[in-house]
Amino acid sequence: MSQAAAPALPPLAARYLQEIATQRRLAALTVDAYRRDLAKLAELAGATPPDRLAGADLRRFVAKLHGAGLGGASLARTLSAWRSFYRWLGAQGLVGANPAVGIRAPKRPRRLPKALAPDQAVQLAAHETDGSPLALRDRAMVELLYSSGLRLAELVSLDWRHFPAQGRNPASTSWIDLESNEVTVTGKGSKTRAVPIGAAAGQALRAWLAARATLPRTDERALFVSARGARIAPRSVQQRLALLARRLGLGVHVHPHVLRHSMASHVLQSSGDLRAVQELLGHANIATTQIYTKLDWQHLAKTYDAAHPRAKAKSGKP
Repeated sequence: MSQAAAPALPPLAARYLQEIATQRRLAALTVDAYRRDLAKLAELAGATPPDRLAGADLRRFVAKLHGAGLGGASLARTLSAWRSFYRWLGAQGLVGANPAVGIRAPKRPRRLPKALAPDQAVQLAAHETDGSPLALRDRAMVELLYSSGLRLAELVSLDWRHFPAQGRNPASTSWIDLESNEVTVTGKGSKTRAVPIGAAAGQALRAWLAARATLPRTDERALFVSARGARIAPRSVQQRLALLARRLGLGVHVHPHVLRHSMASHVLQSSGDLRAVQELLGHANIATTQIYTKLDWQHLAKTYDAAHPRAKAKSGKP
């Protein structure tokens, strides 16, 4: 349903949007998303005002949207907007109970993380550079992402060594130690973990640190900086990595998390040690790590189909 084709919002919905925009000061994009979700509700309800709708009505609406092709993630967001709207109606004394409570969107299938083939990952990490400081920086970032499976936020927050707290300056929470070949990062949930740095990544980091000394030093602590010396922004890392993958002709879109997935998948394929991969990635729950066993199975299945004589027979080839 396009926004242009949506019916006029009921007065109650318009009042609610006005309040979250002016009093709660939600972002304009968030308000627009709520407006679209409430427009869906108005269209489905027809002449029935929102304060007269029951839970059975909303369940029917969700089923209709799902049947029209709206996915689980979109339905979950829509239901969240409806629940928020009805909470507001309840606070105004206009409804007794929230009819959206207890309604769940259809479970969305869990997508497998994308991972590069080992030769693609090695090609990306070991790419030739022109020796310029920024090229050496990009090589070090790729090597470290693939070597240690860091998240993007963890990478950009790294300091080039541990800085103890001094005066108003806080101590480092994430840093590299090239003497012990280890990177310490503070990840999700403010949990700190130490991860090994591979030999190739260590060499790339040493080359980058030598080149970093030639750049402006506006941020003395940051490991990875821009040409002006400021701590590199996450978006810049994403753009540089995507550009590099295109230049190398990998044929796939590469973002930082792909290298994290690739490291996990390749370590699991080689070692079979799920607990070790969990520790390397900093997953609180091993169930999160187990998604990589499916990637490992896909790899084994492809190998089987390519190599097993009886697998080949399925395609009619001897």
